[in-house]
Amino acid sequence: MKKILITTMALFGLMAAVQGQNGCSKFYPLKEGTKAEITSYDKKGKIAAIVDYIVLNKKQIPQGEVATMKSSVKDDKGKLIAETEYDITCDGTKISIDYNSMVSPMMMEQFQNMEYDISGTELEIPNDLSVGQALPDAEMNMKISVSGINMNMDMTITNRKVIGKEDVTTPAGTFTCFVITYDMNTKMGMTQTSNSKQWIAEGVGMVKQEDYQRGKVSSSSVLTKFSK
Repeated sequence: MKKILITTMALFGLMAAVQGQNGCSKFYPLKEGTKAEITSYDKKGKIAAIVDYIVLNKKQIPQGEVATMKSSVKDDKGKLIAETEYDITCDGTKISIDYNSMVSPMMMEQFQNMEYDISGTELEIPNDLSVGQALPDAEMNMKISVSGINMNMDMTITNRKVIGKEDVTTPAGTFTCFVITYDMNTKMGMTQTSNSKQWIAEGVGMVKQEDYQRGKVSSSSVLTKFSK
């Protein structure tokens, strides 16, 4: 469960990294074949997971554009754990990430032989960010049925704020980033609450993320490769 949550948190930044810098989205490049790699670390600095992303295709719709992203999760030894695909919509002023994509590929693998229903509100990232700006909340609700037993998983992202701009250096390069903070609450039997800080760069997407529990870093993620 812990590794699944670490990977899920890292996905929030890069799940959106498929939107078009040329016209549709300012921050996330939308081009077929665009690739990104995010490496996630546990609180001890050891690799927890590596997530590869690729833009499979895009199409025009009346509201703007829709891009299909594929994410592949690998363990610290490079072994493939899970894969998933999902669509993201861009309307020219913001991107909207389908709430279905808030469930990590590893979790979807666990539920593939079960009946489930997912609902919620999309995660939005506007083209125009400014320091001090508040961003909309998002949530995902998943109902799972196993042999007549019903379970629920609820995930909420609240208190999203743009708190500053910083230069960040990772193995993929040096980027000027907006810094966004938010609170995340995940409930499935037990409740896990965390606070996160995310750095996103124009034309790239998420560059870095740190997740905190009780004021201490519990996991982190960085952009280790990027090409378009």
